[in-house]
Amino acid sequence: MAISNANWIMASDTIGDVCPIFSRGWKSEKAIKKAEMNVSALGVYEATINNQRVSDDVLAPAWTSYEHRIQFQTYDITNLLGDDNEFRILAGKGWFSSPMPGWLETDNKKLRASHPIGIIAEIVICYEDGTSESIVSDENWAWAESKVLFSEIYDGEIYDASKKIVNWQPAKVLDWSKDVLIPQEGQPIIEQERVYPKKFIKTQKGEAVIDFGQVITGYVEIEIEAKEGDKISILHGEVLDADGNFYNDNYRSAKAKLEYTCSEGWQRWKPKLTFFGFRYIKIAKAPAYVSERNFTGIMVQSKLKKTGSISCSNAKVNRLFSNIIWGQKDNFLDVPTDCPQRDERLGWTGDAQAFVKAASYNFDVENFFKKWLRDLALEQYDDGGVPQVIPDYLPETEPSAAWGDAATIIPWQMYQTYGNKEALGEQFASMQRWVDYITNSTTTPGLWSGGTHFGDWLGLDAPVGSYTGATRKDFIATAFYAYSTELLIKAGKVLNKDMSVYEVLHKDIVTAFQKTYSKYLTQTEHLLAVRFGLAKNSQETADALAKMIKDNGGKMQTGFVGTPYLLHVLSDYGHIELAYTMFLRTEYPSWLYSVEKGATTVWEHWDGIMEDGTFWDTNMNSFNHYAYGAVADWMYETVGGIKPIEDYPGCAKVLISPKPDKRLQWFEVSRDTKSGKIRSRWEYFGDEVRYEIDLEMPGIIKINQETREVVAGKYIFWS
Repeated sequence: MAISNANWIMASDTIGDVCPIFSRGWKSEKAIKKAEMNVSALGVYEATINNQRVSDDVLAPAWTSYEHRIQFQTYDITNLLGDDNEFRILAGKGWFSSPMPGWLETDNKKLRASHPIGIIAEIVICYEDGTSESIVSDENWAWAESKVLFSEIYDGEIYDASKKIVNWQPAKVLDWSKDVLIPQEGQPIIEQERVYPKKFIKTQKGEAVIDFGQVITGYVEIEIEAKEGDKISILHGEVLDADGNFYNDNYRSAKAKLEYTCSEGWQRWKPKLTFFGFRYIKIAKAPAYVSERNFTGIMVQSKLKKTGSISCSNAKVNRLFSNIIWGQKDNFLDVPTDCPQRDERLGWTGDAQAFVKAASYNFDVENFFKKWLRDLALEQYDDGGVPQVIPDYLPETEPSAAWGDAATIIPWQMYQTYGNKEALGEQFASMQRWVDYITNSTTTPGLWSGGTHFGDWLGLDAPVGSYTGATRKDFIATAFYAYSTELLIKAGKVLNKDMSVYEVLHKDIVTAFQKTYSKYLTQTEHLLAVRFGLAKNSQETADALAKMIKDNGGKMQTGFVGTPYLLHVLSDYGHIELAYTMFLRTEYPSWLYSVEKGATTVWEHWDGIMEDGTFWDTNMNSFNHYAYGAVADWMYETVGGIKPIEDYPGCAKVLISPKPDKRLQWFEVSRDTKSGKIRSRWEYFGDEVRYEIDLEMPGIIKINQETREVVAGKYIFWS
């Protein structure tokens, strides 16, 4: 069903920051068989009928490339209707017109900030007598100033429960295209979990701080008996400083603030049109009787089914995996955001491609990425370049290698994980346009030279003052050029397309790469050369990488580009012991360093909190950044041994080849795939290892160089 007869409507007067609420009364005079409501907004909305919410969705219609598509939602409202009814729709800026990104002033940002807030709705009532009726948004709706005095993505929400909604006026029809409206495509955003205060803290500065024990994305619910006019003001933060005081300077310009004015008596309230990333709240203002018992944390996330689990004998590794899961839950809020707290919260393509394999093992993200990839294809520039973020809120910037390659890497991973050939076919033109963009924009045929790139972002070998690592940017660009071309060829062959032109191109890229880059200078250069099949001798290159790491005291020097491949390359080329050593390392830099520091999500920087308890920086220091959580796919594939076979997408047939290490007493991993559930467990008994494998599909089990093909079932081996 589409919204065909309704109009976009808006407030008829300028009301500043106050969020408008729209209303329409309607009386039922016949018996209703079924009633549905189709609704959307330029912004975000909350719809109610007779003071009852029409659904559990929050922050609808969610975030798309608004210029091209805006989702609408369809709700069955039959049971909400009575004889005398009132439809109300509250609307706020959301992602549509909030000042995003917070750190950058551009004409595009100013244009978005000037966009009006509006709603569109169509209610279709079918009667028992076979007739039907439609109620559509138009001038017959009224609007008024709501109790939400301010709401915005970065700065938070101000709500006055004591305010009376009065002075209703006729709504104004808004001239905005309805052609962009599409039915709900992504997973709805819903409230997923509740977290309760773990501790009330009175800091050295005399601040009242509540610790919820877990970094979440969402908001707090306030439940209180109060007097009319009492005020509560809350700030949000992820960590405390070295002295145990409240800290959120890393939020940069995002105020992340709630202000609530109470009505008389008992009341329960939570924000309606915004969200935060936080573990701690600071009660900046409240009546004296307010305590931690008045607050509950609510985590919101796209509705995703959990499909992967990992557990083992090492509590720190278990905490790391929990942090990875929480980082994904917190950042998969309709788009794969980099972080949920500061004045950013954008769909960075580089972070998404680095983490996509782990993401698809942890949760069912097929529809989530299908929707996002459609926006990526729509946002591609005329020359095929891929924006740095999707939706594109940075259109003034240049495409970057490893970021733009999300156009090829993610569709191919979706096909590998879910086996949906139709979805791969839908993205093929976008994949092809990206590869063609590189071919047409490079200054050196066969290489990707020139351009503006992020390099090995946050590489630990970066020169002082640089974020981009020591790895040569043209090296990274050419390596990903080859990789994207290879993935395009694979996708084309799955789709029965003639890929001969791109096969020649790939051969030329490899030849040019090997001629130009005869020596590899950094850990990441070694990794990419091996992982993307560009090294003349992969084993020698992997051995050289292992020596480089050992000579560096066992420390990684990689950033966002190299780190996802690090342990895979070491393990695949005979350096499994070194891979485990790096994985289990607790000193900086390592995955477990943040665990030692009490992290409950994955950090943006390995040393976001340094050894002395001080912070890396205030400028760019998120404590909820999922990219380095890509190590989870190594945990699934190598430690647990569940390795998908490329020729059998969707795990129609799977390879089970775990690699135990005695530093872990036992390890268990499971995945719920399109072809069924897989579980792999190994455990040491003295020097012997017991392997237990459950398969709901045929597979190949390879343990200690012994390989056997098996049908679905349960298998136990000793070695």
